[in-house]
Amino acid sequence: MSAFLPLLENPDDELEAVLSRIGPIILPVLPSLIDAASNQTYLDRYILVDHDTSIDLNGIISCLDRGAEKIIVPLAWAPELIGVIPSDRLLLLLDVANASAVSDKVRSGVSGVLLKSSTLELDLISSISRFFAGSSIFVLPAAYGPLSPSTIRGLLDVGATLVLPSSQLTLSTSSSTQLNVAEAFLAPVISDRPDGLFPTVVSSYLQGGRSLGLVYSSSESIKESIITGKGVYHSRKHGLWRKGETSGATQDVVRIRLDCDSDCLEFSVIQHGIGFCHLNRASCFGQIQGLSALESTLRSRLESAPEGSYTRRLFSDPQLLRAKVMEEADELCRAETKEEVAFEAADLLYFALARCVAAGVGIVDIEKSLDAKARKVTRRPGNSKPQWTAKTQPPPPPTQPAAPIKEFPGPDAPIRMRTYDLSTVTASERAQLLRRPVLKFDEMIAKVKPIVDSVRTRGDAALLELTAKFDKAQLTSTVVFPPFPPESMQIDASVRASIDTAYANIRMFHEAQARDASLVVETMPGVVCSRFARPIARVGLYVPGGTAILPSTALMLGIPAQVAGCKEVVLATPPSRRWQHLSRGHAVAALAYGTETVPKVDKIFGPGNQWVTAAKMLVQNDTDALVSIDMPAGPSEVLVIADHTCNPAFVAADLLSQAEHGVDSQVVLVGVNLSSAALAAVEREVDTQAHALERVAIVRQSIAKSIIVQAASVEDAFDFSNDYAPEHLILHLEDASAKVALVENAGSVFVGPFSPESCGDYASGTNHTLPTNGYARQFSGVNTLSFQKHITSQELTSAGLQKLGPVVATLADCEGLQAHANAVRIRLRAAAA
Repeated sequence: MSAFLPLLENPDDELEAVLSRIGPIILPVLPSLIDAASNQTYLDRYILVDHDTSIDLNGIISCLDRGAEKIIVPLAWAPELIGVIPSDRLLLLLDVANASAVSDKVRSGVSGVLLKSSTLELDLISSISRFFAGSSIFVLPAAYGPLSPSTIRGLLDVGATLVLPSSQLTLSTSSSTQLNVAEAFLAPVISDRPDGLFPTVVSSYLQGGRSLGLVYSSSESIKESIITGKGVYHSRKHGLWRKGETSGATQDVVRIRLDCDSDCLEFSVIQHGIGFCHLNRASCFGQIQGLSALESTLRSRLESAPEGSYTRRLFSDPQLLRAKVMEEADELCRAETKEEVAFEAADLLYFALARCVAAGVGIVDIEKSLDAKARKVTRRPGNSKPQWTAKTQPPPPPTQPAAPIKEFPGPDAPIRMRTYDLSTVTASERAQLLRRPVLKFDEMIAKVKPIVDSVRTRGDAALLELTAKFDKAQLTSTVVFPPFPPESMQIDASVRASIDTAYANIRMFHEAQARDASLVVETMPGVVCSRFARPIARVGLYVPGGTAILPSTALMLGIPAQVAGCKEVVLATPPSRRWQHLSRGHAVAALAYGTETVPKVDKIFGPGNQWVTAAKMLVQNDTDALVSIDMPAGPSEVLVIADHTCNPAFVAADLLSQAEHGVDSQVVLVGVNLSSAALAAVEREVDTQAHALERVAIVRQSIAKSIIVQAASVEDAFDFSNDYAPEHLILHLEDASAKVALVENAGSVFVGPFSPESCGDYASGTNHTLPTNGYARQFSGVNTLSFQKHITSQELTSAGLQKLGPVVATLADCEGLQAHANAVRIRLRAAAA
């Protein structure tokens, strides 16, 4: 139970952290902040919606889906929400004077009420409590009078809980207007012991609530634990006992709870050091067992498993671990007897927990996810995905006997994509096919922001630390200035010749895009408007190099910067033995803000992984950086549309050319009425060609996330492609050039069987820095104009102003901007004088 319910009026991280240790918090949410698309969590929060605007059902459901304990809504909303929102999640916001207006339907459709009362009239509140028998009663009075624990106890005695606004709570000494948080929590706590102490059960937050021991607490120790968040108890021999003060086995307090009778407590803690027990054990009740013990063992093995051990193999070989999880899942599904099910489930849990530990996930994280899912109001149908659904009819046999496929793909299994048919998938399944296998943007921003902030505030020192951490390179300098060391300028003659050819083609294409001539238009006699281009003075070029060195990107970004006339070009690329530069999010931050050695730029260009993309999008929204970006160019992708005329080897090669970029790349094949034999031929080519690649380990992971989509017509294929908006679109179609007119969204198009995407990547002349992740709907690829800005000007003669001036003055008057109108009229009067 909760002694009181705090109402957090304004953001206060310290106070909110303290209040979170002792129970739920009421969080007022304005209509503009109820965003169904938000990923903010509301665990242990009561969401209060106190306004008279129209009901936002989607926003309310979204809050509940994100973990909110309860939603508190006005009485006027109740009829529309009852029956839609579970009653145990719905509270009614009610003025005391309106209590009699509540119908039986409303009363039975909610789990409680939050009463707004002018004063604390206990008799009235008691009668309302009886009216809402079986429901929770919370009271928010307009006037409290002198605050004291007795106020809380008085309400509890009549079956109600006091709501205290955060402005009336304090972490310091109580006063007539503010009550100490710990004293408010202790208001109902009673002790039947002569020494006044409270029995306290200490449980492990990280081990599913397992009991660590039984101790005693005093009012003083509880207050200190609530405020500091540390385990503090009362020793019957020595007085105040700060756990771990001498041994180092300290505790972080996650939650303090009262039992149903308010005469004992439970401390849920994260235990550090050797353990809770004085015998150097985790628990006074013996060693931990079961899943908690397994998790502890796996964490230990992750840190120090001997080379050659099986557990070390699991952690070192993700494909082996993946295969074992899938194998054990199948064996559990096949188990029949109780003993077999228990045996196979144990094996599956072992490998599943190994997968979790390898990713930094513990049992407590899994339990949090389960709790969050249990709180969701919306529910998915729960159908299995198509690749796991048993087929009612066997697939038609391929024209050639295919090699047997292992049921669970291991390192030697065929490399295959997943196949779907657009004519049979549902709208929601189609939407899933359009999604990219990338991490959530808000999660990436949260991880990148500390990196960006560190570079912004600490400059070069942060850059050197982050480069050592993320790139495993110990640098003494962040930047190499020209003239460059002679040894870094040596390249193979054939590579130099190829670069020269690529340079010439790329420059020719980008020079043709340059607009040096000004645009001049006389919009009316005496009024001349013009637009002229100027280069962006300082540009930063990010050249990736995480899993492959990409000098081609230096050409694609550097050449249009030259053509546009940019005065200062700063290039960032991952460090190597030949170059000492920067990479990842910290490079983007350095370009955006500048450091002692890295010049600040005005615009950042270049593709990169999800860290780079998140950092680019973060800095472009920071007014302190005053920097723009070319586009959100993330992990590489390709979509191939192929019909019966396609060469399976060509198609497979095009798919693999993008799949090898990284494990987060995605490739899509849209087949136009392709036969089973044609599809099988493409899949065989993908498998054969992939196994011949040095980067086969990367391809195996990216191809597993990739899909084949069957379309009934060319039009259906392009509909899907335009919705997907691919970075690269390759057309293996009959009369392919005539089909280009159907393209609406794509970064770059490769037309016909002899136009591999590789040519655009390197040397045909077009730019390979292109929008990914669906941004081709609104962004163009990098071009010469990307490195320029356009400035407009206007010049009016006296005669021109005579004609246009009255129009301008009239519009300015209409908007109430008198100074604007005066700037025109003062000139008109001067001309008339």
